[in-house]
Amino acid sequence: MEGFVAVRDICSFSEVRALSKRSDVKGLVQLASHLGAIAAAAGLVWLTAGTWWLLVPAEIVLGILLTFLFCPLHETIHRTVFRSRWLNDAVAWITGFVVFLPSTWFRYFHFEHHRFTHIEGTDPELDTPKPATRLSFLFYLSGLESFWWSSLKTLVRLASGRVTDRFVPDDAARRACILQARLYLAGYIAILAAAVWAADPVPLLYWIIPLVLSAWSLRLYLMAEHTLLPFDANMLDNTRTMRTNAVMRWLAWQMPYHTEHHVFPSIPFHALHRAFDRIAPRHGHVIAGYLAFAREYWASVSPEPRR
Repeated sequence: MEGFVAVRDICSFSEVRALSKRSDVKGLVQLASHLGAIAAAAGLVWLTAGTWWLLVPAEIVLGILLTFLFCPLHETIHRTVFRSRWLNDAVAWITGFVVFLPSTWFRYFHFEHHRFTHIEGTDPELDTPKPATRLSFLFYLSGLESFWWSSLKTLVRLASGRVTDRFVPDDAARRACILQARLYLAGYIAILAAAVWAADPVPLLYWIIPLVLSAWSLRLYLMAEHTLLPFDANMLDNTRTMRTNAVMRWLAWQMPYHTEHHVFPSIPFHALHRAFDRIAPRHGHVIAGYLAFAREYWASVSPEPRR
């Protein structure tokens, strides 16, 4: 994934190389704006404490910003956000800790997804079936199983040394996954112990509760990338780009340009809009926002559980 991928009749290798220039400055500006928004939302939670009717919306805003730290995690495992490799890896490590997704394991998982995008039996994202009824769709959006249970189960499995995933390539990679999972788990236990000892609700109010209230936002965002599209190897046809507003593109680190990201995975987030201009005449699937996708999915599934 460090190399260049190009569809020759869309963009030449030299053009892709020019678009693939990485920038510590642009990466740090985007990261600082995201962290600044989190700090402002945390301040809003502090100001509204004691007034639940204001606190809950503030917690949801904070939660969405925290949940979408998945996006810098995703970008930095590609090592395209910054020119400095250590900076990519450090941000991936920290953001993975916040969203309960070990960055080393996720890198192997995600690159397998890129190699076999939306191909049944090989893309690990398809190992878990998508909701087949409207009730299961709503439960999926809650994140109770698809985020919390799945993430914690993976974390404990890795920490226990059971790295059986087909996409983890060798013993060295397995050892790295195990070590990071154990460090993450030790960190979570230390935070929990300190909070209980001090009777301090800060981790709950400013981290866990916001994530619980906002898991739906990332679930819907991720579903829209490939769901309901053909199971074939053509990335112009198996991946969806979303037409959405500038705030959503900023929050998701420009990943609504998702077809562009899959066709040209070496291009940094800040240059994907330029790739969109090149691919636009060939897009197989562009949809007008995440609510439009939700309506389409709602209409596609059974209204009642199957008997």
